[in-house]
Parts: sequence; structure tokens; C-alpha cells
Amino acid sequence: MHFPALCAIISLLPLVAIAAPHNSYSWVNPSTASAINAPLTSINAVAGWSTTSTAVAVPVPTTTPGTVSTIPFTNVSTTASTSAVSPADTSLANNETFIAELLVTAKAVDRINKFPNDASFKFDFKNPPAGTVAKGKGGFTVRSDRKAFPALIGTGGSISVGFLGPCGFNTPHTHPRSTEFNLVAEGTLQTQFTLENKARTIHNTLATYQMTAFPQGALHTEFNPKCEPATFIAGFASEDPGVQQAAETFFGFDPDIVEAALRNDFTFEGKDVDKFRSLIPENVALGVESCLKKCGLR
Repeated sequence: MHFPALCAIISLLPLVAIAAPHNSYSWVNPSTASAINAPLTSINAVAGWSTTSTAVAVPVPTTTPGTVSTIPFTNVSTTASTSAVSPADTSLANNETFIAELLVTAKAVDRINKFPNDASFKFDFKNPPAGTVAKGKGGFTVRSDRKAFPALIGTGGSISVGFLGPCGFNTPHTHPRSTEFNLVAEGTLQTQFTLENKARTIHNTLATYQMTAFPQGALHTEFNPKCEPATFIAGFASEDPGVQQAAETFFGFDPDIVEAALRNDFTFEGKDVDKFRSLIPENVALGVESCLKKCGLR
């Protein structure tokens, strides 16, 4: 085949891909769609929050630089029900003996062959293994590190999903072994992080499908300023990124150390440490006061 003809065929492939069926989704022409505003099931159903969203507009590049066109899509599949989907196999989660065996297996192919079935490579954030959910009054997070999901061993990465209720926030914390790539899947997040002493604090408001990065070890927080739920996906460049809540860690030190650290800032006595510890909320808490009043939560 001549080279020009080959190039012409290759140039048509993106059009073929767009026109072809895409799994269980139907691509709809915006000018003729009648079901664009059909409600979609929110992932926040797992949190018990009731919310309705409309079909999502997926940006597709156009021929005009700097502009995009949108193709709304709705899930219209009726050929397969969710009951036909096999569940994730959680039998190996938190299995220290099996995890230790994987960690000392020299070759990746041998490691993969140790898993009993394909479902061992599936993680379900709606039905996660025991010990993977951190709950608070403002929502909860679900982690899939290598202890909860041994199939991650050798991959160098992991993911957590956060479900924040109205005015919920993830209290300031760090990840000692990885940068966090935070993508908003639903709703709005306000984020802040500080890399180290004397570094300026970085503030951002993220809309759906926007993301930010928290550098490894940076103190950071996420806050939902809206009266509707928010969901974020946190990706890590580590199978075991770790997490350390700033307030819990600080007030976990000996009372005389805490007293000495705070003495120059305000009047504080060591005997008050236990009182402060009791006031520290769970890592996913309710706050900021103005948001609570706006949403009728105070």
C-alpha cells in the first residue's frame, strides 16, 4: 500500500472510533437528543446522600483551536444488569502472610500467578474490604493500598476515594511517601497545601473534573463548600502512601512537649492536653461555620 493511502486511512481512525459503540454508553447528538437531562445515578449513593445530576458533557476537540464541542452521553444499556457483574474478591485483603509472600516473589509473572482468580484484581469502592473506610461526621474515605488490595503490589501506585457531605472536609494531613493527585469526580472542592516552612500556602477551588497535586509530605486539606455532596479521587505514586493527620499527631506528643511548643503563642498548660485531644474531630469532619449555617446544619 502506498504511503499517502496509508496516511489517509490512519486519519480516519478517530472518526471510526467516535462512531463505534463505546461499551454501554450511547453517544447522542446534542441537537436531537431528548434524554440529555435524564438523571444519572450518583456515586454518592454509597454514602447515603440523595442527589440528582444531569448527563455529563464530554469535551471533544474541534477544528477551531482553543475551542471544544461537547457530546452529552447517557447510560442507556439494557443488555446487562449490575447483578451480572462478578463481585470483587476481598478474601486476600489484609492477609499479611499472602502479602509477605508477594513482596519476596522475584518475578512479576510469578507474583500474578499466585492470585487464585481474576476477581482478585478488582476493588469495589462501594463494597470495600474491612478496615479500609475512615469515617467522620462530614463523610468518609475509602483507601485501596497494597494491604487492602494486594494486586497493587509491584504496580507502584494506589487510589483512595473521598465522599464529602455538605460542608464536609478532610482535616489537614500529609502523605509521607507520595504526592497526591486529587481529581474532583462530583461537586466542588476547596483545597489548600503548604509544602514546608516559609513556603506560601496554595489555595484552589476545583470544579468537577478539575484536579490539583499535593507534593509528597505537604500539609494539605480538602473542603466541600457546597450544600451538595462532593466526591474526589486521590491517586498516589506509592502502593503504601501513608497518612498523618496534623492535629492528632501534634497533640499525641507528651504534654510537656505540646506545652513548650505552644507557650510562646498563647497561654497553655500541659494539663489541658487531654481536653484538646478530645476536641479533635475525625479526619473527615464537619466545618466551616459559615457553610454549616448556609446549609442549615448548625
